[in-house]
Amino acid sequence: MKLYEHVLPAEFIARPNRFIARVRLDGREETVHVKNTGRCRELLIPGARVWLAEGANPARKTRYDLVAVEKGGLLVNMDSQAPNKAAAEALPRLFPQITDLRPEAVFGDSRLDFCADMGDKKLYVEVKGCTLEEDGVALFPDAPTQRGVKHLRELESCVRAGHAAALLIVIQMKGVRVFRPNRRTHPAFADALAHARDAGVQVLARDCLVTPDSLTLDQPVAVEL
Repeated sequence: MKLYEHVLPAEFIARPNRFIARVRLDGREETVHVKNTGRCRELLIPGARVWLAEGANPARKTRYDLVAVEKGGLLVNMDSQAPNKAAAEALPRLFPQITDLRPEAVFGDSRLDFCADMGDKKLYVEVKGCTLEEDGVALFPDAPTQRGVKHLRELESCVRAGHAAALLIVIQMKGVRVFRPNRRTHPAFADALAHARDAGVQVLARDCLVTPDSLTLDQPVAVEL
């Protein structure tokens, strides 16, 4: 699905903090907003070609958002808001039996990304965007995420309450062959994911068709826990 109206190529220079980056655009240096607070160290390398989306709010301090980066021959969307938008478009296709898909569903003391009716029960879905790739393996998370562990436990609670639940990993690129939890970075998340799967939570991974201005869920990717 198309996400941005106007995109421009630029050259990445540096990332002073997790919110902003310095890029070279049309021969001048520009400070831009980074739409991903993750580490992204393997993506944001000096000299990398990045893509900027022009913001719609003229009152902002930064005119552009950094939304995608080229890594080798891959184009990677790194906008942390994009996976949910792409998932909203794709979920009725992934689960054709659902009706009345709703975002931001509260269950227990967590807010999950989506809820839909599925016959006489509900389907709860949490979406995680994945931008970390190593040798064809997609890995999540790229930094410890206690919030992610909490979401997995809530999805288990959904199953215990008689509902269906799924974790959808949106891999924001093509070219990967398998998804694995990043045990090296956060072993507790890897353990929680395996436990959730064994408790009945579906764990799905999809790669994406990526252009500078769009992100669309595409093919299933094998999940190894």
